[in-house]
Amino acid sequence: MRRPEPGEIDDIARRLYAAEHDRKPIRQLSLDYPQMTVEDAYAVQRALVGLKVADGRVIKGRKIGLTSKVMQRAASIDEPDYGAIFDDMFIEDGGHVPPGRFIRPRIEVELAFILGETLRGPGVTLFDVLRATEFVTPALEILDARVQMSDPETGHLRTIVDTIADNAANAGLVLGGRVFRPLDVDLRWVAALLLRNATIEESGVAAAVLNHPGNGVVWLANRLAPHGVSLQRGEVILSGSFTKPVFAEPGDSFVADYGPLGTVSVLFDPRSRPAGDIEQSDPTP
Repeated sequence: MRRPEPGEIDDIARRLYAAEHDRKPIRQLSLDYPQMTVEDAYAVQRALVGLKVADGRVIKGRKIGLTSKVMQRAASIDEPDYGAIFDDMFIEDGGHVPPGRFIRPRIEVELAFILGETLRGPGVTLFDVLRATEFVTPALEILDARVQMSDPETGHLRTIVDTIADNAANAGLVLGGRVFRPLDVDLRWVAALLLRNATIEESGVAAAVLNHPGNGVVWLANRLAPHGVSLQRGEVILSGSFTKPVFAEPGDSFVADYGPLGTVSVLFDPRSRPAGDIEQSDPTP
């Protein structure tokens, strides 16, 4: 029953880095370190981000997760989490995801805020966010799990520390639909349907994100302030999902229909396999 030692933080980050590269999730950190705290997990995330930056990847924004009350209760937390968006995570609207790029991808429906001014906490308000945002656009976030979602021996489900350490499960994003100014639309009432293979799987309204999707950006700017980190001009901020995540299997197509604000879509290419080979379903939850 212990927390990770300072020297173990970097080792955990290297294991997560290798898991993403090799497409093989590691054992849950919450099992190895039952006393691991949220701040421990963010220390791992910062070390992981540092490895990626050292490898030449460029931070292009941030994502906010667990913004709905339902998801927070499920994770036994009372605030969202966050992770970094890198330059190689962007997928074109209508683009294809090759087989094997992700381990166990899932799709969420969001609004993306593109900043025209820097936001520096503490004390950032919703009005500051609306003033600083150049435009907003529909988005899909692709989540992945470099930590096992379910322990194969015990069935133990990963916890919030596993997700935070794993860059808040961030893996990719698709921007699309109509670009609009933040004051041209009542952002609370932006709604979307998420279709998988032409069948509606989820639907939601953006007010589910902390009563207003801009509040996700408010929270993040103030949450990062003690670490001396600001949200920079030109960065993309995924403000939080207003639907539950939906698993993506090879061959699946996803379309998020935002009504008057357009659509955003992505296709997961099917695996190639010998004729007559029957693909088995993945039992992982």
